[in-house]
Order: sequence, then structure tokens, then C-alpha cells
Amino acid sequence: MNPLVSFEFFPPKTEAMEQTLWQAIQRLAPLNPRFVSVTYGAGGSTRARTHATVARILNETSLTPAAHLTCVGASRAEVDEVARSYAQMGVKHLVALRGDVPPDGVGIHPEGYRYANELVEGLAKVADFDLSVAAYPEVHPEATSAAADLDALKRKIDAGATRAITNFFFEAETYLRFIERVRRAGIKVPIVPGILPVTNFAQVVKFAATNKVSVPQRLAERFEGLDDDPETRRLVALATAAELCQKLEFNGVNEFHFYTLNRAELTYAICHLLGVRPQPAGRAA
Repeated sequence: MNPLVSFEFFPPKTEAMEQTLWQAIQRLAPLNPRFVSVTYGAGGSTRARTHATVARILNETSLTPAAHLTCVGASRAEVDEVARSYAQMGVKHLVALRGDVPPDGVGIHPEGYRYANELVEGLAKVADFDLSVAAYPEVHPEATSAAADLDALKRKIDAGATRAITNFFFEAETYLRFIERVRRAGIKVPIVPGILPVTNFAQVVKFAATNKVSVPQRLAERFEGLDDDPETRRLVALATAAELCQKLEFNGVNEFHFYTLNRAELTYAICHLLGVRPQPAGRAA
């Protein structure tokens, strides 16, 4: 059986970026993803762009959108109101995230949800949402330990989350070891691996440093000398991501979440190699 897939996009800031986003959505839509998620930032303008992007997906495509929702910088009442507005739009799936807290802690609202498990519990009271949360195979950057991070994940699941989507990683063994720990902890919900195709190696190294994700030496060696050779870089990126997905699939993984960075080419090609091909129009099951 071919794997299930989902795609993540971010709301565009300019008209040109919006065109790029919709080109990607139109290219990937025929693959009939289980859902497509739209990220959500801390600023009011970013939140508005997320809302507008989700609304357009609902109104102009047959895709099932999942709206990201964070709680940093907002009161519980404000977050609940955003959630209600999504429910009224017809959005049934939310990705519940605490969000990044500024170093000075100013972003934590005194009347807000403090942690993602509190957010999940609150959203479950607003409407009958399908709730996804984040998981970190290499431990959340702010976690005091791997055990504490696993406890945090368990609290989110116990609060009502139905699946977790992982942060990106570059070694299949990283995910597989994490899954062993998750299952030993009694967490039974699906833990969907997040896949980030490497379109720009230097940029990915920065992402990895921020997220404390390990970048294997062999990955650096693969992209060495390709800064000015975009065509070869794309081919190497495709081979690398496909290899990771195929290793995971060999070990029983049957669902993938792709961080598209609003580009379709690599994600579409990887899906093709996994056997995910265009389907007749219609919502994913």
C-alpha cells in the first residue's frame, strides 16, 4: 500500500510569494494528500495571512487544510476565538503548538496557555477538532532532558491530541530510535515523520542549528561544491530525501509530512518515487 502524505506551507508575505505558494499547491493537490497545513506566526499580520491562506484553500481547492495555532503572546480568550473562527469556516484539523518564546519571556501572556498540552486541552473544549502536535526526535531545544521532552509529548497526547508530527531529521535511525522510546512510554498515536528536502544546504544548516538538529557529515559531503550548481544540487537533494523516506518505509513507516517551503518540485518527485501518484479530484480520506 502506498504511504499517506501531507504537506506543509507557510503564508506568503508578498504577491510574488503568493503566486509561488499557489503554484506549489496546484502542483501537489493531485497527489490527494491527507491534509495540508499552514504555519502560524506570533505577529498579528502573520496570523491574518495564515487565516486568509486557510480560507482560500477551503474555498478554492478540494484539499483538507490544517491550521497551525500557537498560544504565545495571546490570552486564552484570544486563542479560543481564533479557534472558533476556524471551526465556523469549516476547518476541522488544527496543529497545536506553544510557539517560540522570546528570550526575555515577554511573549508569555499572563492569561494565556502556558504549554502546548494546555492549548490542546483548551482547543478540545472549543470544538471537536482533530488535533496534531509536535514531536522532537532529537529533543526540543528548550527541554531539560530527553525524558522531560518525552513527558511533555505524553501530556499533549493525554490532553487530546490524535497524532504528532516530528521536527525534521536527516537519519532514519534518529526517527526509529525515537519511536522505540515513544512506544515504551505508552504513547500509541501515530508519530508522523517530518521530512525537509534539502533545497539550500546552507539554509538548512541554519535551520538545524536553531532546532538543535544533527547534520551528518555525509550530508555536508554530498552538497560540497554545489553552491553554484543548482541542477546537480536538486538531483542530490532528491536522492537524499528519497533515500531517507525509503529507509523509513522499509522499517514500517507508512505516512510522511513534507516541509515544502512553498516549493513543489522535490516533494512531488519524492512522492512519485514512493508510489504516490495523481488521483482523481476529491478530499483525502
